[in-house]
Amino acid sequence: MNCEIKGGNFPVAICKMEAGDAIMCETGAMSWLSGGVKMETNTGGGLGKMIGRAFSGESLFMNRYVADSPGILALGACSPGEIRQIDVTGKSIVVQKGSFLAMDEGVNLDIFFQKKIGSGLFGGEGFIMNKLSGNGKALIEIDGGAVEYDLAAGEKMTIDTGYLVMCDDTVSIDIVMIKGIGNVLFGGEGLFNTVVTGPGHVVLQTQPLLQFASTLAEMLHLNKK
Repeated sequence: MNCEIKGGNFPVAICKMEAGDAIMCETGAMSWLSGGVKMETNTGGGLGKMIGRAFSGESLFMNRYVADSPGILALGACSPGEIRQIDVTGKSIVVQKGSFLAMDEGVNLDIFFQKKIGSGLFGGEGFIMNKLSGNGKALIEIDGGAVEYDLAAGEKMTIDTGYLVMCDDTVSIDIVMIKGIGNVLFGGEGLFNTVVTGPGHVVLQTQPLLQFASTLAEMLHLNKK
């Protein structure tokens, strides 16, 4: 995958493709294409993976773009933020549902189950996330900007719901209940926070789309009164 990210806060990944190259991506991700690039829609690995993507919040089907001759394929983000190109060769990366955009055919997209069911019921990042592995590169969407940390073994970080976008599969994810009835009722942080524990690399996003949409909805509601 040979992609150049353009567009600033409204990013698009422009991928140069040679004859025989193929890219798998989410349905509806294509912004424009040229040359000998053609689209094929499929299940992206069979019925099992299609069902897994449905559970993790991705689309049921995937689009495969293959180049019969040199051309370009442009893939746009769903919201303001960043598109990050990552190399998963030799490692596995866990990503938040809805953040996957595209990947080389050598990359595997599987579902990732949290070790503790509480994370799925209350943690916001979901009991089922996506796991990228194999050989090649992938494109990930990040809402707002990205802030990155390297956690040592046993080092913990508490994260508000929706801010965790990506981490190494060596990082464990759990939830904790916010202490104090006053904090719960008046703190504006809900009931639970997500806790990640190292070792491993963690990427946070500065403006989760759901939080941004909730803020806009509240402002629109107030303006109607």
